[in-house]
Amino acid sequence: MKKLLSAILAVVMTAAIAFSLVSCGASDWEKIKKEGEFVCGITLYEPMNYCTTPNDMSTLTGFDTELAQLVAEELGVKVKFQVIDWKNKYIELNGGTIDCIWNGFTSNSKDDDGVDRKDKVDFTYAYLDNAQCVVVKSDRLASITSASSLQGLVGTAEADSAGASFAKTVTSKTLIEKGSQMDTFTEVMTGAAQFAVVDVLLAEKIVGQGDYAGLAIASNVSIDKEVYSIGCRKNSDFDEKINEALVKLLNEGKIEALAEKYDVHVTDELLSKKTAK
Repeated sequence: MKKLLSAILAVVMTAAIAFSLVSCGASDWEKIKKEGEFVCGITLYEPMNYCTTPNDMSTLTGFDTELAQLVAEELGVKVKFQVIDWKNKYIELNGGTIDCIWNGFTSNSKDDDGVDRKDKVDFTYAYLDNAQCVVVKSDRLASITSASSLQGLVGTAEADSAGASFAKTVTSKTLIEKGSQMDTFTEVMTGAAQFAVVDVLLAEKIVGQGDYAGLAIASNVSIDKEVYSIGCRKNSDFDEKINEALVKLLNEGKIEALAEKYDVHVTDELLSKKTAK
């Protein structure tokens, strides 16, 4: 009996030690170095992460895609991209399925529960400027003169996104929440929704072209500016390693060259870190 009790006690103590190590926040960076790669949680949308051949991940490209690859190279590891359901981003991150959320992740905003996103993840430096915008059918554009013009209209946005948070403040109608920003354009095109709220960087690449030629950006609707950051687990040390790499890449001119390639704007916050002459 004593041997049995001792064995049980040993198992319990081992489990307690393991739990203690996890609770204390074992180094994410040491884990990544050991495995030789980190996993980025993304959704697909231009110009951040998108496939030049639809549904073919081997053709994945975009500003965030290339920047993550540069950071991985700088850190001496590989990067793996995993498409996630945006509303499950925190579950994926905290569950260890992904190591960071790197997909036009707005850091200066709250989620629908009223909690600041910075209280849920550890953010890197803000690296890119963005804003939300309202997209409508072109024949409705003249009637959208301000945010109050959206009252009573059915809106659509990506679930649990900054766009969804804004849409809920401007209309009393039901909001159609979709799995991705791209899906919201279809809702407007079919008439299921009268407006969509999406990232302006995406809208400027898509709206008015091809299948979305009948859509337009309602520029009269003013929405606060946003910034993008990379989100890591709370109490992680991976955000610090990414920051170090970002600053080095900035001083080498690689981030600004990438921003010019994709016609996006680096934040003043990141530019202030530049030390190279």
